[in-house]
Amino acid sequence: MPEPHRYPRPPEVPRPARRGRGGGPARRGERRPRWGVRLAGAVSVVVLGSGAIGHAVMTGLDTGIERVDPFKDMKNRPKAGHGTNVLLVGTDGRDRITPEQKRAYRLGGAPCHCTDTMMLVHLSADRRRASVVSLPRDSYAEVPAHRDEVSGKEHQPHPVKLNAAYAEGGPNLTVRTVENMTRVKIDHYLEVDFTSFMKTVDAIGGVEICTAKPLRDANTGLELMPGTHRLTGGQALQYVRARHVDGAADLGRMQRQQRFMAALVKEATSGGVLLNPVKFKEVSSTLLGSVRADRGFGSQQMLALGQAMRDFGPSSSEFASVPIGNASYQVKGIGSTVKWDERKAAELFAALREDRPLAPARPGARQQPAAVPVDVPPQQIRVQVENGTRIDGLGGRVDAALRATGFNTTRTPGNAASREVRRTVIAYDPRWDRSARTLATALPGSELRAVPGQGRTLLVTAGSEYKKVTPVRAEDPYQGSTAGVVTGDQVVCGG
Repeated sequence: MPEPHRYPRPPEVPRPARRGRGGGPARRGERRPRWGVRLAGAVSVVVLGSGAIGHAVMTGLDTGIERVDPFKDMKNRPKAGHGTNVLLVGTDGRDRITPEQKRAYRLGGAPCHCTDTMMLVHLSADRRRASVVSLPRDSYAEVPAHRDEVSGKEHQPHPVKLNAAYAEGGPNLTVRTVENMTRVKIDHYLEVDFTSFMKTVDAIGGVEICTAKPLRDANTGLELMPGTHRLTGGQALQYVRARHVDGAADLGRMQRQQRFMAALVKEATSGGVLLNPVKFKEVSSTLLGSVRADRGFGSQQMLALGQAMRDFGPSSSEFASVPIGNASYQVKGIGSTVKWDERKAAELFAALREDRPLAPARPGARQQPAAVPVDVPPQQIRVQVENGTRIDGLGGRVDAALRATGFNTTRTPGNAASREVRRTVIAYDPRWDRSARTLATALPGSELRAVPGQGRTLLVTAGSEYKKVTPVRAEDPYQGSTAGVVTGDQVVCGG
């Protein structure tokens, strides 16, 4: 049996005298339980200790939490379902950061006192699944009747963009508005601003993100080349705030935020945080010390969440955005808003209320191999395949394999002029170089050959060294996914 992994004690805690069972001195040959020991076989991993040890690790963390009462005087709330629902709100908070951080991360301008990001997080009753639904901040919403806490003025129900509910009535009106729109009862409210976000990411040790294309946003200062990057707190803030790296604007930003959350889950569940009591307390202390939360959310909830996530992996989390019916719904006095698809949105939130997976696996469906992220959706790439060898049927097999991973093949493979090709060749027009690189990812070991004037169809000449087609997916995880839902293992690096 391998030597169990031992986590170091916090340096500030003196080593206690060795004690035996029942509190007496340890007898020779009696093994004292190790703090944080991980045992193999049938013995479960004891994360954060157990009983008094686990709670002792978290002692004193509640004192740093800034409390809000988002559920004050709320009536006619949705019926409680199974599992736990948390409304996670990201606020501007640039009034709390240093001038140096403002310059480094392009956070100039006045704070908007509104929500920059909003997600509904559902933890299943069996603690085996987390579902995250992004709510577009420009969603068309109707705030319920309410009284202004400062002026005392009564407001009748009226339309707004969803993020304006916070500016108008703070956490309470935000929760009421979201519950009215989703009919999902919210159990906890957690508000994170720029500062708490950066501190938490740094406490974890950074988060690994991969991108298949360059990401540049002059507004946030984001600049990432294709490849894998470990982002610090400040860089992560640039990544999740960027809205000008493509034409998808806020919807594209929500996808990056979900990709980041999947990577965060992977980082936390890989063993570096949840299996180390000292590290878990450090991260929890950082988070709880710089957020606003309801009175029912504190260190004990963090402890329960950490214990629930012990067996989590990237595939345990699933991500979705509210289905959109009209991405530019004009409202007088408000402007362009995002109108939800009422039927599809209702189905999505019904799944949360009923504690069901957002995209359940089809009975008998085969597990698909992990796909490599690429720049261009394969469905948009037209491919003609030719057999450059004397191997009967090779062209047809390559055509079928490319089609299976999503490429738009002609389905009419022929024979190349030369039948002595060893290395597979991809001939392409330089105007479609991004498509060519995507196809080359699916055909590892192939040679790219630029042919000006060839046109948009890429020509694949299969060589005798061809082995297989590697499954690929567009880096935008919502291309072709069921109901717009993806699991965490589909959007993290190495997937």
